[in-house]
Amino acid sequence: MRRALASVGAALVLTGGTMVASTGVSQAAGPLPCDIYASGGTPCVAAHSTTRALFQNYNGPLYQVRRASNNQTLNIGVLEAGGYANAAAQDSFCANTTCVISIIFDQTTRHNDLTPAPPGGVGGQDNPVPADALPVTAGGRNVYGAEFSGVMGYRDNSTSGVATGSQPEGMYAVMSGTHFNSGCCFDYGNAETNNLDNGNGHMDAIYFGTLCWFSPCNGGGPWVMADLENGLFQSNTGGSQNASYTGNRNPYVTTTLKNNGTNFFALKDGNAQSGGLATRFSGALPVPPFRSGYSPMHKEGAIILGIGGDNSNSAIGNFFEGAMTAGVPSDATENAVQANIASVGYGGPSPVAPGTLNSGSTISLRATTSGFTDRYIRHQNNNAVTSVITSGSSAVDKGDGSWIVRRGLANNSCVSFESRNFPGEFLRHQNFQVFRQPMNGSTLFRQDATFCPQAAHAGTGTSFAAMNFPTRFLRHFNNTLFIASNGGSNNFDTTTNWAADTTWAVSTPWTP
Repeated sequence: MRRALASVGAALVLTGGTMVASTGVSQAAGPLPCDIYASGGTPCVAAHSTTRALFQNYNGPLYQVRRASNNQTLNIGVLEAGGYANAAAQDSFCANTTCVISIIFDQTTRHNDLTPAPPGGVGGQDNPVPADALPVTAGGRNVYGAEFSGVMGYRDNSTSGVATGSQPEGMYAVMSGTHFNSGCCFDYGNAETNNLDNGNGHMDAIYFGTLCWFSPCNGGGPWVMADLENGLFQSNTGGSQNASYTGNRNPYVTTTLKNNGTNFFALKDGNAQSGGLATRFSGALPVPPFRSGYSPMHKEGAIILGIGGDNSNSAIGNFFEGAMTAGVPSDATENAVQANIASVGYGGPSPVAPGTLNSGSTISLRATTSGFTDRYIRHQNNNAVTSVITSGSSAVDKGDGSWIVRRGLANNSCVSFESRNFPGEFLRHQNFQVFRQPMNGSTLFRQDATFCPQAAHAGTGTSFAAMNFPTRFLRHFNNTLFIASNGGSNNFDTTTNWAADTTWAVSTPWTP
């Protein structure tokens, strides 16, 4: 049950069996997305965010975390009414252990809270997302987004006020154009209430990713589409009718969908950090002979996040905030919501001086072996390799060769390396080779992605021991990155140049 936050400083207070992070004195905020929707005559019936309040007077919990050490939970609230998440309370509560997001609370009075999704027609029980996998800033505050890395998802099958049948509705979600795949289906919106595929028109949800259901899909994506069940639609003919829309790779992407339930739907997206929305399609719902069952719709009113209506759960993605409305919002209302989102200033974590191993610092890691000192660790097709990077290199090469230092995912005294241009993805060893992979929250991943700095094995610099294989160190061999021991049966364990190959210069980043 939800508990309002008491105004008693920054303490953790046990309320109704669950700890709550209390906040300071409430302060008024300007109109926020759900205030804007209400002013436009299309009030929110669900509002979810891990980063901020979506009503100017909201002073309740945003989400709940559960820690692994004792399964105790903490509701994470806002710093002030209408404000941003109290991430410091999460950091304190989860120190020296790991936490997952066990509930994403609905900020409306309807209590359409999201919990890990049960098994469905496709896929078993879904996992909650790790609570600390996606540190970002919003409004200049450190907060956490929700990073989904497959077999993760949330659902509420017993909602209040969400559109059913052919009732009209709208929705928006802030997602990410840097963490996506072609799995089914990274959705937010309306779905079946029994976790099954109940046929055409039984869903009405935003999809964002690169699963091309109907041709054409222009460019490389990811694209905003409407998941109407048994199809991801960019238009009423399925595929894109907009040759200029090749996808949206911005790190923060606003996506919108509205559907009057009888004969109209529209899709928009935009850069959540600046600018306005672009209409990708606005027109009729699919009709025969192309497809039947969508006009009118047969919405059921469940809410899903990160999965498909039948619990298809192979998608990855990032989620920061979203809401669903009663009625179809006007273009002016959606534009005002986008302006508010852009004013938040979503970005990376608070800046830390670059070129150090302090948590939050952005770095590049340069090889120190003679003849290879112009090569840096970078990711390429998900593999960790070394490449020559210079001031004349492309922006892609420089981005691929830049990393954000995070406190060790499995040990706070060590470090983990998050990709600069693929937020939420880390250097991780697997069968002794190193890859760039999305954080999945598992204990094994956390250990595989944690490296402990030690004195340089050769000259000056730093060597990095794998936390769960302490005699193995990050090493470049034939331009590929491994964790290698000083001698062994693998060719990359050769003692030749081992000391130099395992010594790295922590440098200022190619991409700050």
